[in-house]
Amino acid sequence: MNAERLYLLLHVLLSAGVLVHTFEPVTTTLAFGIAAALGRSIYNFLHESCDAKWIAFNETGLEVDLESKLFGQHIASRIILKAVTGFMSNENPKKPLVLSLHGWTGTGKNFVSQMIADNIYKEGMDSSFVHMFTSELHFPHLSHFDTYKSQLQQWIKGNVSNCARSMFIFDEMDKMHPGLIDSIKPYLDYYEKLDGVSYRKAIFIFLSNAGGEGIIEKALDFWKAGQNREELELKDLETVLSLSVFNNKKSGLWHTNLIDKNLVDFFVPFLPLEDRHVVQCVMAEMKARGLRPNKKVADQVARDVVYFPKSERVFSVKGCKTISSKLDYYT
Repeated sequence: MNAERLYLLLHVLLSAGVLVHTFEPVTTTLAFGIAAALGRSIYNFLHESCDAKWIAFNETGLEVDLESKLFGQHIASRIILKAVTGFMSNENPKKPLVLSLHGWTGTGKNFVSQMIADNIYKEGMDSSFVHMFTSELHFPHLSHFDTYKSQLQQWIKGNVSNCARSMFIFDEMDKMHPGLIDSIKPYLDYYEKLDGVSYRKAIFIFLSNAGGEGIIEKALDFWKAGQNREELELKDLETVLSLSVFNNKKSGLWHTNLIDKNLVDFFVPFLPLEDRHVVQCVMAEMKARGLRPNKKVADQVARDVVYFPKSERVFSVKGCKTISSKLDYYT
């Protein structure tokens, strides 16, 4: 008999009074104590809690995921692995980890966020300690700006109070009302505690298409110069990226104190994907579906993708975003 069934049996017996009538008073008290202790143990076993059983960083797992599932993003892979590993290895960080991921649609920003969650939380993105905000869904109306600020602060404070190792993902930052994200600035700063709550072990991830144009221009310059994209380094992109995001009213980080006070630890650029990367995405999707990877089919799917500039067909317009639906057509 497994533990869950044993607990249910004890609960039924106690509810029916069977154990109460069968045992002497001292034994009855002991039975209630055992049942209560067992109930707590079973609850903790079956329900996610903020402890090492449910939250444990898998550095090797993250490294393997980045190498085998994320294509064409040598800069992002390197930054993410080092940043998350360093942060999760530090039992007493000075501030929360703040990552701002930028690039064109379909290049892997959401995918990387999922990888991070999967290798920290046993439940991955389904963890009750991982919280996703989408601008158009959670903050749609400018007229409710002040309400959103208050709700956002309360939500973050309440969840970090519940679990210090909480993760907050803000998608569609380029569609967020300017200034709204500044409402959480105190939680990202170097404070030991705010109103008795420490935010230093939390992770904040911002996802945005803003800055994507600058990244594409730099990648195109490399391609036109005949240089290998793998020679692109963070230093080639970081300055132009942070400035374009800071000065762009549609970035969600426009003139924000988060940048002004250097609270964003890394601006992570995601490069536009080439044909070869799209093929890799298709092969990986086949494998994920339990299908035998077929290079011929992968090439067909990749040819069906729209590229730009139109004459050279260098980069995929939508990255790997439409791969899943297109693969349905060919399989």
